[in-house]
Parts: sequence; structure tokens; C-alpha cells
Amino acid sequence: MHLLDWAMMCAYFGLMVVIGWWSHKRVGDVKDFFTAGGKMPWWLTGISHHMSGYSAVLFVAYAGVAYTDGITVYFWGFASIGIGVAIGSWLFAARWNKLRSKLGVASPLEYLAKRYNVPTQQVLAWSGSLLKIFDIAAKWFAVATLLNVFAGVDYNLGILITGVVTLFYCTVGGLWADALTELGQFVIQAIAAIVMIVVVLGKLGGISALWTMWDKLPSAHVNPTTPKYTTIFLLVYVLVKTFEYNGGMWNLAQRYMAAPNTHAARRGARLSSALYLIWPLVLMFPMFAAPLLIPGVKNPNNSYAIMTTTFLPPGLIGLVLAGIFSHTMAMVSSDANAISAVITRDMIPVMFRKARRWTDVQGLKAARITTVTFVVLTMIVATQAQNLGGVLQIVVNWVAALMGPISIPLLLGMLPWFRRCGARAAIVSWAGGLIAYGLVYYVFDVSQTALIATPVLVSLALYTGLGLIAPERKDTTDVIIDTIGSDDEVASAGAKEGSTVPA
Repeated sequence: MHLLDWAMMCAYFGLMVVIGWWSHKRVGDVKDFFTAGGKMPWWLTGISHHMSGYSAVLFVAYAGVAYTDGITVYFWGFASIGIGVAIGSWLFAARWNKLRSKLGVASPLEYLAKRYNVPTQQVLAWSGSLLKIFDIAAKWFAVATLLNVFAGVDYNLGILITGVVTLFYCTVGGLWADALTELGQFVIQAIAAIVMIVVVLGKLGGISALWTMWDKLPSAHVNPTTPKYTTIFLLVYVLVKTFEYNGGMWNLAQRYMAAPNTHAARRGARLSSALYLIWPLVLMFPMFAAPLLIPGVKNPNNSYAIMTTTFLPPGLIGLVLAGIFSHTMAMVSSDANAISAVITRDMIPVMFRKARRWTDVQGLKAARITTVTFVVLTMIVATQAQNLGGVLQIVVNWVAALMGPISIPLLLGMLPWFRRCGARAAIVSWAGGLIAYGLVYYVFDVSQTALIATPVLVSLALYTGLGLIAPERKDTTDVIIDTIGSDDEVASAGAKEGSTVPA
């Protein structure tokens, strides 16, 4: 890369550090660190939710699918999320917000100890945290891949650079730093995306390429589904993403919790849904055009980086790379905050009695130490990502397939239709989903659709079935569900925090 590109990258990293340091002043206790004190405006909630939902995997693994298969990747990769978040704006966004405002919950898993029991909470916490280590490791590796193609930087060094910068601002500033840097990253990414589209349209003959390009691509590239990515695969992805992006991915639940009231949480969810339906088309247009501009690429995962380094002048390459970095740093920092919340609020107090009596200062210190430890661990695992099957294998075959068993008890446990489902249903559905995944992944030779669908459908059937056959209804369950499902739609933005979850 040119000196101007490095200057652009350094300026970007510097801006992230400054925002993190500024956000540090807004963090006074653990609730500020994990839920922004419930003061995040709806538009920032929506942008933060959107930016936290995808990473540099888009510019590596998904760009590779766009190069070889066309627009199908938009439909199962992003339209499915837009639909899922729209469903969540009706079902889950307000309930997450009420867990904070009415029950004083600061961690996405905190209410599970009362909704089910402590063992259920711990099972979901430990398994979800372990899965997230590999998920985030894949994101680090995707960034390192791009940095290697752009500038020849060693993979491990690339992981170290991005990890250290992300670690600084998310550790210092908490959720406020995450959200504000995500806003800045969204602006940078928008400028970079527009630059890339203008350059690509110029190479294709002008703005008319927006509608004429498609006839020049292979006919299969304009089909929403393919023999590999079938209609059933798409429908399964909608189900999985509905769970994942409405709280199964814990950092996204935090965005709803951080809004000042239920109305703002729902508006933020709708904004995020709209962005998922529209914005990926802007980002991915150059990826769809890549077969026309750079045919014969040996490794399709490098196609977007090759286009950038081939067609953009010095300075703009650094801008586009900064935009790509913004995705991963946004997702990883918010994930780290959520995992830190779960470990600090839900796991450590169960293991160590002394932690139950921590002051706000001690809790905040523990949260920052936990964040550092978690991010460093993901960076170590990222150095082995290639040995684990690569980015797409981890993101699709591991994370998407295992998200259902972990998130079904968490999310459905908030809904009134499932109040009969207790700890037995939660544990059995979790275990059954994981066993089903082990069978279809390691024992039986099944399609990718069956690999992703089986765990979530088995978990859903077990959770629902046990609730009907062997109900475990409790008074505390009724109190929680009725409290977070009440009809007082708009609470005061300045309302005081609620009490703890009733015993």
C-alpha cells in the first residue's frame, strides 16, 4: 500500500482510540459499561445493532460466494437477517428493554437464573461463551486475510494490530464506546462503499450498469437460490437469524436493553431491519460485478481485496480498508462487551461467593479484566482459524448451526406462549440440539441445509414438546413474563432503574 493508505489507516485507528477515551468519562458503574445506562437514543441503537451484526467476513467469505454463485448470498446472508430483526421488533425488542428498566437486568443471561434455575443459566453461559470464542476468532482471521492481500502483512501481526486497538476502546469505554465508534465506523464505511461503487460503475461503462450488468453475468448468478443454497436453506436461515439477531447473539440484545424505553427499542430494531435489507446491496454490488472485472481469480475469497488494490488510487485503498475494518471492530467490540457482562454478572458470582458482594468499582474493574482476557483468547484462537476449516466453515457450519440450541431457551423463555416450559425443557432442548449437531456433522453425511436445520429444529421441538407434555410452571416465571410483556408501551426516558428480578 501507498503511504497515503497507511496514513488513512492510522487516522482511522486513532479516531477509534479517541472515541474510546472520550466514552470512558461516561462510564461510572457496571450498568453504564454494559447497557449505557439505558440512555442510548433509538437511531444510535439501530445503527449500533446493525453495525454489530456483521464483519469482515462479508468482504472475504461472502465475497467469495458472490463471485462464484451471485446474489444468493444476499438473500440467505442478509435479507434473512432483515426479516428476522423485523420479527424481533415485534416480539423481543421491548421485552429485552423491560428486563433492564423493570427488573434491573444488565446481562442478557441474568434473568435465566429466576426464569429457569442457576444450572440452566450456567449451561447456556458457558456453551455460548465458548461458541463466541470461535466466532470472533473467524472475524479476526478474516481481517488478517484482507490485510495480508492489501499490504502483505503477516496474518498473526494483522490479528494483533486490530485486536489491540479494539481491545483499548471497548475496555475503556464499554457499550458507549462500542456504539459511538460504530456510528463513526458506519459513516466511514458509507464513504468507502460509495467510492467503490463509483469506481466499479466507471469500469462497467457508467451508471446504466446498475441494471445492464446482470445480463452479462452467468445466468445462475441472478437466482436467489442455487442447488447448494436452496429455498429450504434460505427459510432455515430466516429461523436461525431470527433467534441469533434478536438476542441469541448476546451483544445485540444489549442494544435493545440500552434504549431508554420500549418504543425506542422497537424503533431501533426497525431501523436495523431496514438497513439489513438495503445496505448490504450497496456493499455487495462490486462483489456481484467482480466476475466481469477480474475473471479467473483462483481464490474467490480474495476477489474484493484484489478489485480494491487494482482499481483504486492511493489513499482511497486505505479508506476502503478502514471501512472493512470497521465491520469487524464493531462486531468484536460489542461481542466482547456482551461476553464480559455474562461472565462478570452470571458466571463469576456463581463460582466465587466474594464476587456477589463486589462494589460498583470492583465490578467495573472485573468487567474490564474479563474483556481483556476474552479478546486475547479469541486472538490466540484466530491464529489457528485455517486449521479449523476457514472462515466460512466456522461462521456457517459452526455458529449458525449451534446458535439455535443456545438461544431457544433464552428467547422463547420470555414469551407468554412458553411459560409452561421450565428448566427441564431448557436443558433437554439445549443438549438435544447439540447431540443432533454432533450426529449430522461427525456421523452422517448430510447436506449443508440439513446440517444447519437439524440442531435448531430438534431444540425447538424438544423445548415446545416438553412444555406441553411435562409443564413446569412457576410463580416467578409468571411474574417475569407478565412484567416484561405488559402493555405500558412508552416509559419515561428518564425513568429510574427497576428492582432486581423477584425471588
